[in-house]
Amino acid sequence: MDSTEKKTRGKRGQGCIYRRKGSRNWWIKFSVRGQTYQEPANTESKKEALNFLKKRVGEESTGMVIDSENVTVSVLKENLTKAWEREGRKESTREWAERCWNRLLPYFGKMRATDALRSAAIQGYQDKRSAEKAANGTINRELAVLSCAFTLGYEHTPRLVPEKLHFKRLKESEARKGFIEEKEYRLLAAKCKEPFMRAMLALGYTYGFRKAELLGMKVCNVDLLRGTVGIYTSKNGDARKVSLTKEAEQLLAACIAGKDQEEALFTRRELSGKQVPVADFRGTWDTLTEAAGCAGLLFHDLRRSAVRNMVRAGIPETVCMKISGHKTRDVFDRYDISSERDLIDAAKKLESAQSSYSLVTADEIDSNTVAAQNETIQ
Repeated sequence: MDSTEKKTRGKRGQGCIYRRKGSRNWWIKFSVRGQTYQEPANTESKKEALNFLKKRVGEESTGMVIDSENVTVSVLKENLTKAWEREGRKESTREWAERCWNRLLPYFGKMRATDALRSAAIQGYQDKRSAEKAANGTINRELAVLSCAFTLGYEHTPRLVPEKLHFKRLKESEARKGFIEEKEYRLLAAKCKEPFMRAMLALGYTYGFRKAELLGMKVCNVDLLRGTVGIYTSKNGDARKVSLTKEAEQLLAACIAGKDQEEALFTRRELSGKQVPVADFRGTWDTLTEAAGCAGLLFHDLRRSAVRNMVRAGIPETVCMKISGHKTRDVFDRYDISSERDLIDAAKKLESAQSSYSLVTADEIDSNTVAAQNETIQ
């Protein structure tokens, strides 16, 4: 067989890659148990061809043979969807993934999985979504779902794809760093007219509860006898319980008055006088923040403030994470934000510490300098 480029060989028994005459793409050649295989790598990248060779040698050696010609991205999508249903993944997670697939499938759906692995295919999708004005973070999340499908396909027996999907993430804007100080919180509390909003404000600022966690609470989540409130359906799936402050206890007592255990904890009164569960409070929140002079403040900023306040109060960080529900240290560190006041406080503490040092007067400095010069001359 003619070739225009010298074969790139690995160690003995690991095969080689080469280019056929007139072709820009690489081919692979290897032998396993006396049988020789020659296949197109379908890539112009030498690195990708070597990785493909390595995968194919491993697959044939272990019997994990892949019929990649019949595996499309749509097949991987269905495999992922069924797996998540069997695992009992949260409905909200599966709905979010489905929205991502609605963007991914028009581009990748009929594409062979092996073709989607190529960097050109990934870059093409990123360019397409960027042209549609999608944010970099949105594009990264969509491709992360695709990556999950490839990982599951790679771990399938037999394997559906020769390798996992890796892609270079687009640069995202820095995480929001909004937070409020105690003075601003008290002003918000004073301007708050809705009882449910006042209680949610306290829980968000004190414990860092997420908006979705609060909206899903029922009366049975509150135990006034023990002075606790619990969350049993959270973003990361972990239940947690916290002890109530005096303020939170009084506000929640008003919220549960006259309600059954399975009723929604946070309700608002309609014009007819009927109490209905709070499903969305964006209008109420916008009105409140404008009245308090904090227009633009997000409810999620209370979560950042809560984490920061707990750290400032000297609460061990492991305990802070249990209260706020942070599962990873990286995310928790992003929420522990330093403000200008923190920096000023740090400077004052340094100044206070330095004032306790033994100070050297200007006369002492001069006399020490003269003595050192005389010693040098001698």
